[in-house]
Order: sequence, then structure tokens, then C-alpha cells
Amino acid sequence: VQLQASGGGLVQAGGSLTLSCAASGRNFKTSGMAWFRQAPGKEREFVGGISGSGSSTYYADSVKGRFAISRDNAKNTMYLQVNSLKPEDTAVYYCAGRTGTTWMDAPRLYNCWGQGTLVTVSS
Repeated sequence: VQLQASGGGLVQAGGSLTLSCAASGRNFKTSGMAWFRQAPGKEREFVGGISGSGSSTYYADSVKGRFAISRDNAKNTMYLQVNSLKPEDTAVYYCAGRTGTTWMDAPRLYNCWGQGTLVTVSS
């Protein structure tokens, strides 16, 4: 599976964006997927994950209630709806996929990564 993230941009605090992760390959619907982010000078951080079927999602405490992950397996695409954005959400957002239907929160457990899309939140 190859992944391509898109949808980032510059937004004011309190604003919203929808990030997309388009996948190529035959195994998307059986792949646990996740979003990570990395701010300048910081380590890559788990944002949230979704199971292969889309029936299970999980979010980091820092984004819970503001971000929502979904997927459309018919379109081989995963989404991250980001709402109520804060300046501290500024980062490059990466989508990732793994062999296995469950999500995991450790980057090392993912074998496929998108190139990242930059989200900048101004105060």
C-alpha cells in the first residue's frame, strides 16, 4: 500500500480542516490506519487510529473531542476532520498503515507512511 496525505493548510485558531489519506493497493480495507503529527523540534506523536473496518477508533487525549478519523474503504481513503484548532496543533500530519486490522499508537509498528501534510494554526 502506498499512501498520499493532503488537505493541510494555514488556518486561524478555532478553524477546521479535513485531511485526506489516499491509498493505492489491494489491502487497504484490512489495514489498521493512523494519523501521527510532528511539530518542529518534537518527536512524532500519535493522533488517532482506526481499525480496518472503521468500526473502532481511538484518539490521543490532546485531540479527543476535536478530531475525528473516518475511512471509506470503497474509495481507499482515510480522513481526519480537525476542528477547534489551536496553535499547538501546528505540525506536519502523517498518515500511516500497517499489516493487521487494528490500530497501534507506536510509529515503529507501521510499515507504510504518507509524505505528510502541513497544518499551520495562527493565533
